[in-house]
Amino acid sequence: MPVVALFSGSFCGAETIAERLVAETGYPLCTDDTIVARAATLAGLPAEQLRRCFAAKPSVFNPFTRERERCLAWLKLALAEQCAETQWVLHGFTSHLLPSSIGHVLHVCLIADAAQRIRAAGAGRSKAIPRIEADDRQRAAWVRALKANADPWDAALYDMVVPTHTLDVRQAVDLIGQGLAAEAVQPTALSRRAGADFLKAARIETGLAALGHAVGVAVSGDRIQLHIDRPVLMRERLETELREALAAMDIVDKINIAVNPGADANDTYRRYRVDQPSKVLLVDDEREFVQTLSERLGMRDIGSAVAFDGESALAMVAEEAPEVMLLDLQMPGIDGMEVLRRVKATHPEIEVVILTGHGTDDHRNQCLQLGAFAYLEKPVDIEALSDTLKQANEKMRHNRAKNRK
Repeated sequence: MPVVALFSGSFCGAETIAERLVAETGYPLCTDDTIVARAATLAGLPAEQLRRCFAAKPSVFNPFTRERERCLAWLKLALAEQCAETQWVLHGFTSHLLPSSIGHVLHVCLIADAAQRIRAAGAGRSKAIPRIEADDRQRAAWVRALKANADPWDAALYDMVVPTHTLDVRQAVDLIGQGLAAEAVQPTALSRRAGADFLKAARIETGLAALGHAVGVAVSGDRIQLHIDRPVLMRERLETELREALAAMDIVDKINIAVNPGADANDTYRRYRVDQPSKVLLVDDEREFVQTLSERLGMRDIGSAVAFDGESALAMVAEEAPEVMLLDLQMPGIDGMEVLRRVKATHPEIEVVILTGHGTDDHRNQCLQLGAFAYLEKPVDIEALSDTLKQANEKMRHNRAKNRK
C-alpha cells in the first residue's frame, strides 16, 4: 500500500482528516514531532534544534554553522528509516522531504479558502489574519527552500489538492482513499528501489554532516551525486576529503561532485568545526568597528553576527541562541553591564567576553562577579581576542556536554 504524505495550511481541518484517514486505513500517524523525536535520538541533538529547520528564516549564524542543512540531513534519515519500515500517514512539513522519485507516496495538499480559515481560527478577523499570514509565510519559505517554488499550494507539487472549505471530512477522506487505490501510486520494484536510494543518500548525508560537511546527496543505484551549494576554495582538496570520508563509510560507488555555479562568490563553502566558535554575537554601538571585527574574525573561521545596542542583543539572544557573546559596556539604552546581568540570569550557558574602551577596575570586578568569562580592553590584539573566544567556546561546549550527561 502507498504512503500518504499530507501537507496543509493552518485552520484547514487537516488534523481531523488525518485522524479519520488513520482510523479507516489502519495506518499509523506520523507527524513532524514523530520525525523530530526520531532524528533527535539518531543525531544526539536537542529536538528544539531540529525544529528550527521549519522556521521561515535561517539563523544569522547559519552561514558558518550550516546547522539547518545538517539538521535537515538527520530529519531525512529519520524519515527514510520510517518510510522503509511500514505504510503510514505522514502529516506536516516533513512530507516535502520525501523525494518525488518514490512513486508509492500519495502527496496530498489540504487547504481551505481565507474565509473558512478565519472562521476556524475563532479569534476574530483582526487576530486571525496576521496569524494565518505568518503561518503561510513559514510554509512558503519551507517549500521554496526545498522545491524552489514560492507557492506552497501549487497543484504541481502534489498528486491531489483537497479544498477543505468545499468538502466535509467524509468527502475529503473518500477522495484521498480513491487516490490511494490508483494504480499510479502502488508500490513497484522501481519505487521501492527509489526508497532504498533515499535511505542510502540520507545515511551518507548524515555521515558527512557528522564530520561538519553540509553537502546535498542524491543516490541512483550505484551512482552518488554530491552537491555543494556555494563556491569552493581549494576544490581539489575538498573533493579528496569527501571521497576519503565516503571510503571510510565503505561507499565504493561512482561519485560525482557538483558545485552550484550560481552561488554567491562572497559566501564560500567551509566545513563546520566544533572546535571553532561559530555562534558569536558581537555587541557594540560603534558600527564600523564591530562590522570590521566580524569580518576579521571570519577570516579566522570564527562565525559571528552583530548587534548595535543592548535591546537588539537581548532579542538576538532569545531568537538566535548564540553560544559566546563579545560585549561592549558603554552603549545607549540598555548598557553592557545590564545586558550581561540579564543574559547570565536567563541564559547562563552563554559565555560572555567583555571588550570595552572605557572600563575601570570596578567595572572589571563587577563583570567577573556577574559571570563574565573574561574582561578585555580596547584596543585588543586580534589573535589574543580570537584565542579568548576559542577558550570561551570550549568552556561553553564542555559545560553543555556535562549538563547532558
